[in-house]
Amino acid sequence: MAKDTESNFNILEHKLVPEHVILNDEEVRALMEKLNIKSSQLPKIFSTDAVIKAIDGDIGDIVKITRASPTAGETVYYRTVVKKIIKK
Repeated sequence: MAKDTESNFNILEHKLVPEHVILNDEEVRALMEKLNIKSSQLPKIFSTDAVIKAIDGDIGDIVKITRASPTAGETVYYRTVVKKIIKK
């Protein structure tokens, strides 16, 4: 169970944080084939995101995010984990 070392708060248990799952290689291949896209065409999520850190996400991973929806029951989103570039 991933926890923030400073406060022992587990972000994955917060009611407003939807389920995040890192896809394995086979799931990524199936998704890219189904959508007929490259992973670089998916929306991005930064590797510094608290949930990505909590699930040990790495740059290049594809994350499946399942959110509750009042109209559809649940909705699924996919994001590619990218490095956050800090501009000075």
